[in-house]
Amino acid sequence: MMSKINSTSNSLKKVALHTLGCRLNFSETGSLAQGFVDRGYEIVEFGNEADVVLINTCTVTDSADSTCRNLIRKAHKSSPEGKIVVVGCYAQMEAEKISGMQGVDLILGNTEKYKVFDYLNEEQNESIHVDLTNDFWGAATTSADDRTRAFLKIQDGCNYICSFCIIPQARGRARAISINEAVASAKKLVADGFLEIVLTGVNIGEYEKSSGERLHHLVARILEIEGLMRLRLSSVEPNTINDELLEVLKSSPKFMDHFHIPLQSGDDIILQGMRRRYTSDDYKKIVNKIKNYFPRAGIGADVIVGFPGETEEQFKNTYDFLKEVPITHFHVFPFSKRKGTTAAKLENHIHSATKKSRTRALNMFGRAKLNCFMQENLGQVSEVLFERRNKAGLFEGYTTNYLRVQVESREDLSNQIRPVLLKSLSSDKINGELVIIN
Repeated sequence: MMSKINSTSNSLKKVALHTLGCRLNFSETGSLAQGFVDRGYEIVEFGNEADVVLINTCTVTDSADSTCRNLIRKAHKSSPEGKIVVVGCYAQMEAEKISGMQGVDLILGNTEKYKVFDYLNEEQNESIHVDLTNDFWGAATTSADDRTRAFLKIQDGCNYICSFCIIPQARGRARAISINEAVASAKKLVADGFLEIVLTGVNIGEYEKSSGERLHHLVARILEIEGLMRLRLSSVEPNTINDELLEVLKSSPKFMDHFHIPLQSGDDIILQGMRRRYTSDDYKKIVNKIKNYFPRAGIGADVIVGFPGETEEQFKNTYDFLKEVPITHFHVFPFSKRKGTTAAKLENHIHSATKKSRTRALNMFGRAKLNCFMQENLGQVSEVLFERRNKAGLFEGYTTNYLRVQVESREDLSNQIRPVLLKSLSSDKINGELVIIN
């Protein structure tokens, strides 16, 4: 649902933005932020009073939905006279529920959120039915978005029908931009001062089926851009990773040895029930192949526990699989019943206490695996792209294989790539020391 709302002159107006969910959402918020700046708005931190508060939402789990509602309440409390704008996946799926919340002025689904400026300037109030089309709305981090790493959206939507997933309903069918459009956007990001780009989308491995062009050709073209220092891929489905792509990635020092490959389960019966397009053995072969190409690679994964009917033995199969495969870190989600999905209609739903227990066990194991991976990297020198000072006054950034590093420095290291000796562990970070090159 959309509600058109009044807006007066934009002079000296303030906007606060908050993003939930995936990197794709961050790229889209970046484009919206630039649109506000172009119209004379000043961007302020979320939680500060603003004339417009925009929340770009996620609906992948019940927890994400709850967080969205809490943020709407916080936005209304901090900006009681401001316009509260709710956009994105949760807005797409639960517009009616959001419309009943105090303070909400404008609700825009995924196709409509780029029209936010038109609706802010309309004088009439009316509701309009949201209709997802196959239009592709490009997005990328911009200089208006306070980030060091730029996210470039090359694909949107998904044609997979995984039984647990609401995203195809929230974002529609798969579509993509052309290679030439992607390269032009990437060149602009580099010209704006970004040293690192992350190619993002809902299912970027299916880029060819949406665009008619090969993903590895797109990657090769972007890697050729002068001034680009680092390139990463966002989440890539394991069944879409092939030798041609890995060869292109390996051929350039600009590609960072870091992958995110959704797993969801290490049990084949559960994978089948989820309608995933691979077996556990397929997944293992892909991860091992990546490690052959990139021996120091950080490899992240998403895991869902408590899928309907999941037995203790099947959960143990996932646990043992994660122990066996060289995944370095993972994000664990308890199964969340999403209205309209096949899995929501299944029997034998797992009790919430059991899901919490399994989630806790995997999270503890995940921290242990990450700790081991960080230990393996100690004593090595890695190139780190620094972002900002943390609360302790140390500069933080990420290694090529996506380990968070902090160093002491009087110098402002923001958006600089510097060699760092990885010396010791500090919780989930590595303490490093800048390597002075004469």
